[in-house]
Amino acid sequence: MPDSGYPWPIETTRLDNGLRVVVSEDRTAPAVAVNLWYDVGSRHEPTGQTGFAHLFEHLMFEGSVNVGKTEHMKLIQGSGGSLNATTNPDRTNYFETVPAEHLELALWLEADRMGGLVPALTQETLDNQRDVVKNERRQRYENVPYGDAWLRLLPLLYPPGHPYHHATIGSMADLNAADLATFQAFHQTYYAPDNAVLTVVGDATAAEVFTLAQRYFGAIPARGDIPAAPDGHTVAGTGRPVVETVTGDVPAARVYVAHRTHPFGSPGYDVATVAVTVLGSGRGSRLYQRLADGERLAQPDLVGAYGVDLAHAPAPVIATATARPGVSAEQLAAGVAEVVDELTTVPVTAAELDRAKALLSTAWWRQMSTVDGRADALGRYATQFGDPARTADRLPGWLSVTAGQIAELAAELLTPADRVTLTYLPEETR
Repeated sequence: MPDSGYPWPIETTRLDNGLRVVVSEDRTAPAVAVNLWYDVGSRHEPTGQTGFAHLFEHLMFEGSVNVGKTEHMKLIQGSGGSLNATTNPDRTNYFETVPAEHLELALWLEADRMGGLVPALTQETLDNQRDVVKNERRQRYENVPYGDAWLRLLPLLYPPGHPYHHATIGSMADLNAADLATFQAFHQTYYAPDNAVLTVVGDATAAEVFTLAQRYFGAIPARGDIPAAPDGHTVAGTGRPVVETVTGDVPAARVYVAHRTHPFGSPGYDVATVAVTVLGSGRGSRLYQRLADGERLAQPDLVGAYGVDLAHAPAPVIATATARPGVSAEQLAAGVAEVVDELTTVPVTAAELDRAKALLSTAWWRQMSTVDGRADALGRYATQFGDPARTADRLPGWLSVTAGQIAELAAELLTPADRVTLTYLPEETR
């Protein structure tokens, strides 16, 4: 196994307008991945503008100066490619994977909507996409059991005014209240070359990509003076647990136990990542072994733990379990809390540590095995940490974690005194 988590070449440049361009050449297959990260997510949204970053993920496919509505998708798919976009609290990214001969098409399309969306944005398009987001909220969050868990956990973990206090889906009231000019101003503020990273991975040389980037993006003016997101790195502990119970249309009791740890990309979060893998990844994990196999409190396919990779505040780790028939929410919550607490008192064994690192290594190389996975990783590290080469540090960071570091992290941050517990109860238990 390579010592580095990224054993491919990385070349970078910056255009005069501030656009950072990252290229990682790989001639293995005649395909290229294009990934454009904008440093705007829900953490940047001012009061009264929640949900704007996510809505723009939709609007960016609705036409620009030279590309009609839905034409971006048709052109990429018609050339044999695939595409999508995602938004989270930290960023918005747009990405295509295409045959190498269509690299120029992908770059032209991305440049056209970076520099030419606002003139093409109409009230009709805005209203249509607002309705799409409303439907998405209903389908993903409101009309499915436990669907609003993340919407509830964020304000429990982060206080009012914190940039992670609200979810990316945002407030429907905010989206409804804003007029077309407000949305146009949001795009002009954040969708600018000096607030973006363009990454190309695959069958193209750095010289070729740099030339095409200058051709298509070079004339787009820099924004300058882009507003920084509020600082969220400090979250004061209350010294007392936070508990919320929800009664609703759910099939069984479910418990979420959450703690704030360290920001993604830091050595402390590497420790948290390995710890949460020991705690709740797969059948060999502590939560599964204790609560599903042993005490039989939790449904086997509905128990686990994970971290949420937020880069600009203490990122959360979350343990969750869903009760078997006849098991009370109180029993389940006590069981989850006990397993979390034992990370401090019951040392992680060498076998547990090896298993966790093997799982993380497999997941890492699975992502790195594709050009689109590598393009996304390089875009992330360039955007969030200013250096795409830091991608290479992530896997070695996980592999260096010790059992002692896990115990120290658990004793400091995974304590009952600073714990968030969210419990769902079926309606008949009222």
